[in-house]
Amino acid sequence: MRLSLQPGRSWTRTLPGLCLLVLAPTLMGQEAADFFRQNCTSCHTIGGGRLTGPDLKGVAQRADRDWFVRFLVNPQAVVDRGDPYAQKIVQEARGVVMPTISGMTPARAEALLDLIDAESKLDKSQFMGVQITDRPFTAAEIQAGRQIFRGEHALKNKGPACISCHTARDLGGLSGGQLGPDLTRAFERLEGRKTLAAWLSAPATPTMAPIFKKHPLDSEEILPLIAYLENQAAGGGEDMSSGKLTFLLIGLGGAGLMLVLFDLAWRTRFRSVRKQLVLSSTGRGEE
Repeated sequence: MRLSLQPGRSWTRTLPGLCLLVLAPTLMGQEAADFFRQNCTSCHTIGGGRLTGPDLKGVAQRADRDWFVRFLVNPQAVVDRGDPYAQKIVQEARGVVMPTISGMTPARAEALLDLIDAESKLDKSQFMGVQITDRPFTAAEIQAGRQIFRGEHALKNKGPACISCHTARDLGGLSGGQLGPDLTRAFERLEGRKTLAAWLSAPATPTMAPIFKKHPLDSEEILPLIAYLENQAAGGGEDMSSGKLTFLLIGLGGAGLMLVLFDLAWRTRFRSVRKQLVLSSTGRGEE
């Protein structure tokens, strides 16, 4: 292809436009990869097996492209219409319906499908997910996870420690943060190591996502955290929420009791003061 400049038009004006045309596919692909990493990897892999949602490797062969675009834009609407394939997906996910993802548009859905198709052709996709061992965890791994959770070891990518927002059973009392949920039973709620690893790799909650997008957990930190949380779930007992409620009720009861005691102690003093004021006002106090 030959390029020619119009009279009076310089290369300095033409070059940025040419660069944009060349780089646009790359930029779109990177944007789709970042979007997938932040919004999809907690429930899906590409070639790494099923999590809460299905493995997306080769998904383009399971339904036509227009169907996937409609489903990605509004999953609940497709399910509510009684679509057979959508109903099958929900059944295999034990009743979990894929949420509507903020920022999803038909154009972004198309870009994601292009990404999934390209990654499906690779021997090893970047979205295979963290591969977690099935062997029993050692005491050293559990202790390392506890130290990471408590912030005794700084995270490699400088993210906040778990304890700043969460607590767990063995921390005791009111230790730990209150912004996020108690994680004593997180291993059970997420149904095992693989799904928990995916969640830790890219937390999808509105609070955690923007933080860990810039400061993701390192793969060497994820394994001991899983060891620790699995150990917490296996230890039995309830999470700390019931204990905190009991503590609150005891505190309220104690405060009420103190008010009663203060009232009994000061009631006669207040009466004597009022008596003197009354006598003074009537002039009888000088008699």
